[in-house]
Amino acid sequence: MSKKVDLSHYTLRQLLEMEACTRCGECVAACPTYAESDENAEIHPQRKIARAKDFWKADHLGFLARLFGIKPATDGDQEAHSDGVYRCTLCGRCHVVCPVQIDTRSLWISMREQLVDWDLYPEVFDGLRDRLTSQYNISGDDNANRLVWTQNMDHVPEGLEAKEGAETVYFMGCVGAMYPRAYGIPQSFAQILERAGEDFTTLGSGEWCCGFPLQIAGMGKDAYDLARHNVEAVRAIGARRLVATCPSCYHTWAHEYPRMLDEPLGFEVYHSVELLDEMIAEGKIKLHGFSQPITYHDPCDLGRTSGIFDAPRRVINAIPGIQFTEMEDHGELSLCCGGGGDVEMADASVTAAVSKRRIEQAQATGARVVVSACQQCNRTLAEAARKNKIRMRAMDITEVVWQAMQE
Repeated sequence: MSKKVDLSHYTLRQLLEMEACTRCGECVAACPTYAESDENAEIHPQRKIARAKDFWKADHLGFLARLFGIKPATDGDQEAHSDGVYRCTLCGRCHVVCPVQIDTRSLWISMREQLVDWDLYPEVFDGLRDRLTSQYNISGDDNANRLVWTQNMDHVPEGLEAKEGAETVYFMGCVGAMYPRAYGIPQSFAQILERAGEDFTTLGSGEWCCGFPLQIAGMGKDAYDLARHNVEAVRAIGARRLVATCPSCYHTWAHEYPRMLDEPLGFEVYHSVELLDEMIAEGKIKLHGFSQPITYHDPCDLGRTSGIFDAPRRVINAIPGIQFTEMEDHGELSLCCGGGGDVEMADASVTAAVSKRRIEQAQATGARVVVSACQQCNRTLAEAARKNKIRMRAMDITEVVWQAMQE
């Protein structure tokens, strides 16, 4: 028997937005997962809205729903809806092209919350929830290893382990802290901060996952304790700002935590590109050059979701003699790398297809390095280059800046 829609998962605005959909199809043309999935009807953004709208109307409008021919959902309808909703990278490109500006990304997350209540979500997310609520990181490793990336450094900056009174807390993020392929990001950024004379520290083993993977899985309720712990840990240090190299962490701290906790944080939140931009403008770091031609990939959670497009480009263009070429799709219409929305856990083939298209766009610029400002994008694009035998290196902008400071 099909489950009933709980309208508490949707805001009044979202219910009105579903009504406002004109079925114009602009979102369909913009959707990277739909384009790379043999046009699977369930991934169709317009179809997802139509299904969700019919579900709640059939359950809550009674005679009016029957009058307009809206039939109660079957188990098969709800299962098909889940298939489409969880094969989405939550890139937000559909929102940019929507003529009535439906906040599709938030709508997809609300749909996931309903599907979690219905127990119609990929089983792999149970493991994700268990890891984040017991080990406090996405890898499931001992969280005491948050600073393992420092072990092969010739020089380790002092005071990295929760130094009381530090002005800045560097929030490393699970991927940067726990995955060897991404170690170069915290290594580079920590050395940049030290070279710039910043008084900084990290939360060390006291850093817990920001909770973003749970939020976008539709399990946001399980992220509250992570948020409360992290915020109190920063307050205990007495820092005036927090900086993250991961856009998803940044977005969660800057935009989700104040809402989740229903209180101001009491400190500023920066993404690393904003702080790099600021330090370059103030002359705190000196850039000497970067020898290879590059292109830049806008991370979805940094660009479309958080509105940060100019700062990374100012940082790149501040490097003397830089050879920088934009990809065909960039800025607000940048293509997703394929690694967002927890979709790789739900269906890795979607990630492989979308990332292939993006790395081919990067290759078309003639660049030898695709630069991003996201640990997950960096990992996904590097894997796409390897799988598709494309001679291109993926680097984070912090790694590029640190290298430019050496040359």
